[in-house]
Amino acid sequence: MMEEDSLSRILYVDLSRRRFWVKERPELFEKWLGGAGVAIQLLKEECPKDADPFGPENPVIFAVGPLNGLFPIASKTAAMFKSPLTGNLGESYAGGRSSIALRMAGYGALVIKGSSETPVYLAVHEEDVHFREASVLWGMRSSYTVGRVIRGREPAAGVRTIMRIGRAGEKLVSYACLVTETYRHFGRLGLGAVFGSKKLKALTISGKRSFKFKKPRQYREVYDKIFEQLVTSPAMKKYHELGTAMNIGPLNEMKALPTKNLSSASFEKAEDISGESFAEKYLGRRVACAHCPVSCVHIAALREPYETEPYFYKTKMISYDYELIYALGSMLEIPSPPEVLKLIDEVETFGLDAMSTGVALAWATEMQERGLITETELSGLRLRWGDAEAYTKAIQMLVEQPNDFFRALARGVDYASLKYGGSEYALAFGGNEMPGYHTGPAAHVGYLVGARHSHLDGSGYSIDQKWSAAGRQPTAEDVAAALISEEIWRQILSSLVICYFGRGVYTQEIVVEALNVAGYPVSYQELMKLGAEILKAKYEFKFSQGFSFEGLKVPKRVLETPTPLGFISEDFIRESVNLYRRKLESL
Repeated sequence: MMEEDSLSRILYVDLSRRRFWVKERPELFEKWLGGAGVAIQLLKEECPKDADPFGPENPVIFAVGPLNGLFPIASKTAAMFKSPLTGNLGESYAGGRSSIALRMAGYGALVIKGSSETPVYLAVHEEDVHFREASVLWGMRSSYTVGRVIRGREPAAGVRTIMRIGRAGEKLVSYACLVTETYRHFGRLGLGAVFGSKKLKALTISGKRSFKFKKPRQYREVYDKIFEQLVTSPAMKKYHELGTAMNIGPLNEMKALPTKNLSSASFEKAEDISGESFAEKYLGRRVACAHCPVSCVHIAALREPYETEPYFYKTKMISYDYELIYALGSMLEIPSPPEVLKLIDEVETFGLDAMSTGVALAWATEMQERGLITETELSGLRLRWGDAEAYTKAIQMLVEQPNDFFRALARGVDYASLKYGGSEYALAFGGNEMPGYHTGPAAHVGYLVGARHSHLDGSGYSIDQKWSAAGRQPTAEDVAAALISEEIWRQILSSLVICYFGRGVYTQEIVVEALNVAGYPVSYQELMKLGAEILKAKYEFKFSQGFSFEGLKVPKRVLETPTPLGFISEDFIRESVNLYRRKLESL
């Protein structure tokens, strides 16, 4: 057990009154572990029923868990808030240095309340909390520049975290993200827009606390066991070599890669934008989140000539992964890695979620192609599949919002399709844009019922692929049972907070061992019971904010394009959703 464990300390910040205070909440962490478990309880405490996502009453919760800072790849921070995109639970995770910095600063959670009248950024250096003037940073075009400015102003280089929004967050784009350490993000569901509504440009955290164990030998034994598996596992080696971009080829081969707004599930130019292609021709370096030996973050070096100077070049370092390549590559039929990288760079510059952006632009392209919207709605822009230059301009318009159409699209494809028609072509699940897996029914049911409407909630895409490999056609009962079982266990992983890439290493036995060494004696059965309680707590919050299973819409396009498991019917999806709901109610 750790001596002087500061995990139970929660830092509260009120931006409206520019005040901060600390509360000791040991009972909260003893029952709910940390991360997602603690964050959902704090969100339920702090966020009223009818909160405006852009109002001062919408809190932002950051939380870490008992394994952060202690064991490798326990490197994520959980963030919770009311999402401006879905109108209910906003849940997002990021790596970088965020979790280590928060725990080393002496806190298990940070609660940000209220809204500032003028732009500020928060600087948390252990007990010192500063409200820094940020008017000069507000309006800067690039999130990269904001990071450079703060790096020059604040102490603790190398150990601090710097989170910041771009212009998309300032302009309240409902899927604006929060950029962390340049190459990591709290990506989905609009945390960047919530920061923007609070006039909170950035947050930096640092600390130098350390831990002592009563049983250091046992700690070292468990640590070494986890570390050894992380650096020798074939699956983790793939994450290091190619990253998630390795998925492009296999998904395309099995016809599960969403392409051209999912009018197809394969892309004829997929090989050109595969993980292998990016690694062979553009990989500049790999980086890792703090306390992670895997280094799965792949950074491309894109060499571009200056427009006015012959033989002079600039090199941009741009991170890429599967989700970005899918959303800004195959979904828009962009076949060229440099063009995909330029679109990624534009999204990063403004601080947008890449998946939501790509899906929104794909829908707008098909709408214009079918004559349902015109160049008038698009401010004179003509969108064509594969036209990276037009998409670059469209990304800029999403942020600047020159007319009603782009203001609507900035609120998400679900909202825009209700206002302008074409909902049958809009790929949104519970208000959240589609992830990059058209693998079968478990994926799509998972997007619909998952607490955050994400592929990471219940791993439906992985479940589908196992059934496909086995030649098995699942029943609706199979789908519901598999999803809820996986989602319950993932509540534990996200409460610790462990990167899902390491879920194969952090088995049930290893998690119990690590928690016991860290001073949290618990059995696997107790963890599963807790996972179910956390999942129920998330849905309690969702229901309180107006969510209902009955109100879920099935995107028509997913029924029209076959998956590796064949066509999916709406009746099958509805039956699976109903069975999932019943299982949730019986927990």
